[in-house]
Amino acid sequence: MRKRLEDVAPPTPDAPAGPSRDEEDATRAGVPIRLPSDAPPAIDDESGLNDAWLVERTRQGDQAAFGVLVRRYERKLIRVLARLSRDPEAARDLAQETFLRVYDRLDRFDAGRRFGPWLFRIGVNLGLDHLRRRRNDPTPGSIDRVHGDGGSPYDPPDPDPRVRAELAQEVQFILAQLPVSYRTILVLRDLEGFSSSEVAAIVGRREATIRWRLSKAREKFRQIWERRQDAARGAARDG
Repeated sequence: MRKRLEDVAPPTPDAPAGPSRDEEDATRAGVPIRLPSDAPPAIDDESGLNDAWLVERTRQGDQAAFGVLVRRYERKLIRVLARLSRDPEAARDLAQETFLRVYDRLDRFDAGRRFGPWLFRIGVNLGLDHLRRRRNDPTPGSIDRVHGDGGSPYDPPDPDPRVRAELAQEVQFILAQLPVSYRTILVLRDLEGFSSSEVAAIVGRREATIRWRLSKAREKFRQIWERRQDAARGAARDG
């Protein structure tokens, strides 16, 4: 039987009828988490906990520590996977599978490395495998911002949500035209703000390779963008 994330952190039998705020947040993000009955009291300030300490606590059987790691990374992971796959539902499933694999492989994790890039490497690899299996992509989802060739975020000046929605759809359409290797770099570096060294750790390439691919990806994106904008202006004049 397929393991679920709930099996990693089982529900508390004496829990109150309503879900806690943390549980509601995790459920909305698509990766439900429950604290075990023998877990230590809830931590007021999770932001002060070090990833390495949480990993070590998880290895010692503290499932609540793993719950903190999930809450810390789940939203960004789901967002990355949604932008790669252009399928929000698949992204949630892939995120849950990522956390299950991470939990199962914690005994092999090198504590001298950073946990975040290691987690995202597992997640991105799952996302790329999903794309390889699914050749015919559905209608693109949404992307909320894009970097130009200078590396600065492009935000449309018009606050009209219809304009922003059209821009998001256009960005996603162009991303879909790029090779997966270039799309992955753009999503991680330009849309999600990972550093070049972090992207290198996630995709398993040298940092110099990442910088080269990022330059090529931005140039290809710009070329497609400009062609489509020129075509739209020409159609408007002819119309």
